[in-house]
Amino acid sequence: MLRLGVNIDHVATLRQARYRDEPDNWRAEPDPVAAALEAERAGCHGITAHLREDRRHIVDRDLPRLRAAIKTRLNLEIAAVSEIVEIALAVKPHIVCIVPERRSEVTTEGGLDVVGTEASLHRMRQRLNDGGIEVSLFIDPDPAQVEASIRVGAQAVELHTGRYADRFRQKEGRNVELQRLVASARQAHAGGLIVNAGHGLTTENVPVLHIVPHLNELNIGHTLISRGLFVGLERAVQEMLRVMDGYPG
Repeated sequence: MLRLGVNIDHVATLRQARYRDEPDNWRAEPDPVAAALEAERAGCHGITAHLREDRRHIVDRDLPRLRAAIKTRLNLEIAAVSEIVEIALAVKPHIVCIVPERRSEVTTEGGLDVVGTEASLHRMRQRLNDGGIEVSLFIDPDPAQVEASIRVGAQAVELHTGRYADRFRQKEGRNVELQRLVASARQAHAGGLIVNAGHGLTTENVPVLHIVPHLNELNIGHTLISRGLFVGLERAVQEMLRVMDGYPG
């Protein structure tokens, strides 16, 4: 079964647009924890949240509430920064996904350079594992990055599907990106890694992604929150689950 992790960052983005300077205002809304609970009621298998260094959406006080409230798995996305690692160790999510982070980007664009930072990522992975937390690395579907992720000792990789999503309506480009994802998923699985994927996924492009083998979980946020504005988050999640159903594995 292909699992769905719902990213609630953009719910917090909307809250921060008005209440960033009033962190303790009792009227601060929408509440990302409430969104997580609604996504769970709709049948998702996990919740994803990204604690960025600039705290542009999820903030520190959200995490213990989120960890205590949800019944599924918490996937905490973080940059490879010691301060954030310490927060993760205190919150104890089920899994941490280490992602690249740049202040200038709107959202995470592109995968980690695991090859160039292998030693430091190995130490961070070990520290998180020693704290009882699984580790995933967000990488581009590139053989060198997959091989480096195996050497780091991560439990999982999350394949960046952004280029696939960007090229989805260009048949030749889409097929090139699909083959990169297929090859990387096979390589990661053969190396003992759990294979997840995410970025830019929608109900339109997820069914075609079914040709990628060994996928365990898709982490999806923006399209669900956008669709949820019109039909409600519960229905948006259920629509996504329907197009994921039947994944051959």
